[in-house]
Amino acid sequence: MILGLGWACSGPDACWEVRECAILKNRTYCMANTYSALKRVRQTARRTEFNRQNKTRLRHQIRAMRRAIREKNVQQATQLLPGTFSLIDRAAKNGAIKTNTAARYKSKLHLRVKALAS
Repeated sequence: MILGLGWACSGPDACWEVRECAILKNRTYCMANTYSALKRVRQTARRTEFNRQNKTRLRHQIRAMRRAIREKNVQQATQLLPGTFSLIDRAAKNGAIKTNTAARYKSKLHLRVKALAS
């Protein structure tokens, strides 16, 4: 959240202890005492939200793929495969998941679609 317009962290309960910030007086409640620490809190919140969105998007796409495979819908599974691989690769590149995890997801999905098609 933007400094001065609310909580620097997600709220008073999310901080280690509820007390007024030494630098910003009563604008924000957080454990951070310096400007650089407050900036790190803001950056962490931004990155956490970004990673959460990426992981959620990835999970939904993988669920759709698994649903198509479970329903034995070959056409839908083959259509979803390139998009799913793209999302998996992007999530690995951004650090939302590790590269070996991405390779494992891709391998298992590809094997299942291949077995379904034959």
